[in-house]
Amino acid sequence: MPELPEIEIVKRSLFKMVNKAKIVNVKINNKNLRYKIPDTLSKKLINEKILKISRRSKYLIFHFKNKLLLVHFGMSGKFLIVRSKDSKMFKTSFYYDLNILAKHNHIYFFLNNGLILIYNDVRRFGFFKLFENIKLKEIIFLKKLGPEPFSVLFCIKYVQKFIKNRKKNIKNLLMDQTFVSGLGNIYANEALFLSKIHPLRQCSNLERKSIKNLIYNIRRVLKISINQGGSSIKDFKNADGKSGNFQQFFNVYGQENKNCSRISCKGKIKKISISNRSSFYCNSCQN
Repeated sequence: MPELPEIEIVKRSLFKMVNKAKIVNVKINNKNLRYKIPDTLSKKLINEKILKISRRSKYLIFHFKNKLLLVHFGMSGKFLIVRSKDSKMFKTSFYYDLNILAKHNHIYFFLNNGLILIYNDVRRFGFFKLFENIKLKEIIFLKKLGPEPFSVLFCIKYVQKFIKNRKKNIKNLLMDQTFVSGLGNIYANEALFLSKIHPLRQCSNLERKSIKNLIYNIRRVLKISINQGGSSIKDFKNADGKSGNFQQFFNVYGQENKNCSRISCKGKIKKISISNRSSFYCNSCQN
């Protein structure tokens, strides 16, 4: 599943190509995504101008005059852009190979700038939800989300209050979207390594210095990933067709049995399962 950096890059890629464009037609090939697409979606979006594209956690949001279209990509959803005049395709998303099957193209948004925005989803776990005359913070899917990692609200005081008397390991806490939004398995592993914190350490035992360090490293690893184009473990590419290469900087994720990347450390990277997710850590410098 894509994490914050991947969605942020998709947002930026789409902003360059479809922001301020008007939807002139919508073609729905398959309504049966995670939530069935209503028959009214096409009619309600035709002639609507995309005023803004934003991201909240792992959600992408299209802003129209009095409407908001919330998009979640699930496990394999992606946006493709096709230029009408020569059928050239621009890839904006993740989890796909170069042999994209048209049968998995579920929605086509035809734009007045000569581009077609296509939603492709092999597993169909993604979804679209259109909201009218509602503020972003009132959308049910976003209400319970914790602060964004780069937000000033995600601070030492906030973390201390959240973890007080909480019996939960730090890895699971970082994966809890009500605690901090957008962080997933890859970046939680990397941030914990940089902070020298064992993934199974009880979160309520973290002292102020460790919390400060962890916040810093969460932001650091996300920022580096965005700058490097995201993680292309599943062939993530942006609209320019360039692969993300953050995986070249992984210290622990997928590095099982390799030597710790810290020059001063003689440890090995170990793999364990936490809540059915693969977790990687150094058996020497993370405690």
